[in-house]
Amino acid sequence: MAATQRIAVGAVAAAACAASVAGCATGTNSEQGASGPQKGAPAPQSVIRLIGDGSTAYTGAQPHLPRPERLKAGEKPPQFVVFSWDGAGEDSQKLFSHFRKVSKENHANMTFFLSGVYMLPEEKRDLYRPPQHSPGSSEIGFNDEQGIADTVKQLRLAWLEGNEIGTHFNGHFCGPDGGVGEWSVAEWKSEIAQAKQFVKTWKTNTGMKDAAPLPFDYDKELIGARTPCLEGQKNFVKAASQLGFRYDTSGVNNQVWPKKREGLWDLSMQLVPFPGHSYEQLTMDYNFMVNQSGTSTQGDPDKYEYWGDQMRDGLLQGFNRAYNGNRAPLVIGNHFESWNGGTYMRALDDVVANVCNKPEVRCVSFRQLADWLDAQDPQVLARLRTLNVGEAPRQGWETFLSGRSAPAPKGVPGAPAVRQ
Repeated sequence: MAATQRIAVGAVAAAACAASVAGCATGTNSEQGASGPQKGAPAPQSVIRLIGDGSTAYTGAQPHLPRPERLKAGEKPPQFVVFSWDGAGEDSQKLFSHFRKVSKENHANMTFFLSGVYMLPEEKRDLYRPPQHSPGSSEIGFNDEQGIADTVKQLRLAWLEGNEIGTHFNGHFCGPDGGVGEWSVAEWKSEIAQAKQFVKTWKTNTGMKDAAPLPFDYDKELIGARTPCLEGQKNFVKAASQLGFRYDTSGVNNQVWPKKREGLWDLSMQLVPFPGHSYEQLTMDYNFMVNQSGTSTQGDPDKYEYWGDQMRDGLLQGFNRAYNGNRAPLVIGNHFESWNGGTYMRALDDVVANVCNKPEVRCVSFRQLADWLDAQDPQVLARLRTLNVGEAPRQGWETFLSGRSAPAPKGVPGAPAVRQ
């Protein structure tokens, strides 16, 4: 589909964030890690209830999601790792389908941030009314019928496998002159509403009336996002909080336990070691690329292998720092792109295979991480937040978290079932 070059151009167009850590933010089947909780059973067959024009449907609870459990007193927390994808869509590179396969093979769930314009055909582009831009404008283009059909197929399968479908919004406008960093709360609400609408009306907009629906209610599925170029977080978070979102991943954090901002979990990407450098790097393929080959997406071929190894090793060093230290969740962001010969995709293959099969590791979606955090005793989370980057409790985990936990409130994931 035409999206192959669209996505790359959209990311590189955001060169204003290139050299900084701000970045251009253009499941499991049977178990999660060797000692993670067992997967929930697949959902039983149920009657499909179509929504609207039939682009989406309610099909029951999402399959393959384990119930989050509250830590027991003195219990060591799992090591969570989130692999996430900005502007997720299936094009001629077939990277969406590839990483679905990688996810299944390594007992992982992931989060796919869909760009709404990838569900809108080029000839219907004027349906998009971007804030502070003329109708039909987009820095990443639109899609064609085949591209939409391919993307819908991958979204459907990904969700049924336990993965999460979030949003990367629509036109990917960065920088000054109408970029997302200049948008008001009301303009963010408009952008979110349109991103939802394109997902909920792809059948009408493409004419593919007989195609199978997406198996979820997107109004309920959509609980989090990452903004383009990590810009506009302040007003987006205000809008998202009012719209019932549960998390945001549009900032830059250190490897410490997360806290809430405006009622949303701040699950932003983090700074990890950058092999060969004295400074740290954001956990995103784009940022590694920019600090290796500049804004050129295809640099010196002789350096491709080294650059990929550099990203792989940096992510693994960050993982080990948390795994053997404070156990802070590791958040990694990526794009379905073949930058520098596809070396970053190879690096991600290696990282997923390396970390997701280790004892006490759970490779999860943002939804699963938010569910787990909400299930915990707030006092325990506050205690975890006292640990610095890479700092393991000196007295050991059992002593560090041995305090008596408050009972889980009713209705919180992980709370005991209410007796009838």
